[in-house]
Amino acid sequence: MSVSTTCSCRSTEIGTAMSYKVEIILKDTVSTIGEAPHWDDVTQTLLYVDMYNGEVHRYDPVTGEEDVLGLNGVLGFVVPRSKGGLVVGLGQAFAAVDWETKTVTKLAETDPGTQNHRLNDGKCDPRGRVWGGTMEDDFKLNEGSLYCLDTDGSVSRKQDKVTISNGLAWSPDNKTMYYIDTSPRQVYAYDFDIESGGISNRRVVGNFNDLPELSSKDVLGPDGMTIDTEGNLWVACFGGGCVAKIDPNTGKLLQKVDIPNATRITSVCWGGKNLDELYVTSLRMKPNSKLTVIDTLDGAVFRVTGLGARGRPADVYRG
Repeated sequence: MSVSTTCSCRSTEIGTAMSYKVEIILKDTVSTIGEAPHWDDVTQTLLYVDMYNGEVHRYDPVTGEEDVLGLNGVLGFVVPRSKGGLVVGLGQAFAAVDWETKTVTKLAETDPGTQNHRLNDGKCDPRGRVWGGTMEDDFKLNEGSLYCLDTDGSVSRKQDKVTISNGLAWSPDNKTMYYIDTSPRQVYAYDFDIESGGISNRRVVGNFNDLPELSSKDVLGPDGMTIDTEGNLWVACFGGGCVAKIDPNTGKLLQKVDIPNATRITSVCWGGKNLDELYVTSLRMKPNSKLTVIDTLDGAVFRVTGLGARGRPADVYRG
């Protein structure tokens, strides 16, 4: 369902006041968890998944039309592939998908020998590798890992002892990778070797426990994430009904963007012709769990404009 409801808001920005506009572009579009938005710069469309419904959604903001591709399994993320088609996190596997034929081809498995594990979020690095993290579906501590699918089809584990693998982003100079594990409520940075895909020197650059505006027990933690051209992180606050702009150099909260009537914000990405529109996804409910609708717009997709920031074109899988 495509709608055109807007809300003019005033953000909480440290030191100044700034107005922005929140539009509800899709209401009741997902029945479970809206996740992993990706702006396709080639087609000028928004991709995202309805996780437990096994659907890839493709929204055209010009026509207002949305196409849906149903797959058999839990979907953690979707990214375009340079040679055509898509790559998704399907259960525990990285998989290639042809939208027209609905053909699904598994590329690599993760977390071998485990049960009840799945890929939760994923994104491509500037060299066209796909990164995706796993988690145990009942949130068991330290059961997940962060993986990288290289362009030659090989897969490697980059980080273990992860609980709820989530947002990924790379700095404008491609020297730093940012990564979120929701459970400890922290945003991490790693030194990133763009040639090899190696990561090292993990440190905390955003700690929700130390930020008064985000330390409430209602804010369960950081979820999905994107980055702007100035290197600031924009982090979805699950349970907090907002997006936090964080300076990774200082760990300080620069701005808090409220999303009215939607509490469980899951992820964000930059989109639009000038990449200055922030698209925001949210959770409606998780089957067989306590994560059910608690706010009137949970499950909607939003577009935020007037933020005075923009992103870079999102990378795609080049394998």
